[in-house]
Amino acid sequence: MRIHLHTGLKKMCSQLQAAMSSLIDVFHSYSGREGDKYKLNKLELKNLLKEELSELLSASKDPMVVEKIMNDLDENQDGQVDFQEFVVLVAALTVACNEFFIVCEESCKQEHPGPKKN
Repeated sequence: MRIHLHTGLKKMCSQLQAAMSSLIDVFHSYSGREGDKYKLNKLELKNLLKEELSELLSASKDPMVVEKIMNDLDENQDGQVDFQEFVVLVAALTVACNEFFIVCEESCKQEHPGPKKN
């Protein structure tokens, strides 16, 4: 049984706090399966990406995508991704998704303009 240090976050009810708690839960549900419980090794990261971000991962045609992500995230070059490095990935993906949806929204408005206001 895994004891979570952030149990108190679950009692908080804002969406952002729930999202923070989910990030922590997801990271720790994959970390430590094979080694350091506070870090993801390459296989753990690959499993996390395949299970949690499968749509984004499958969009890439590059068979080396996991290795490239690992190299980009592993700032201290220890062959593992710690929570801080993981959050950098999630933040970058979140920014990219936000930008994508803004572009889509703008494109949709141009293709289907609403009624003109007087």
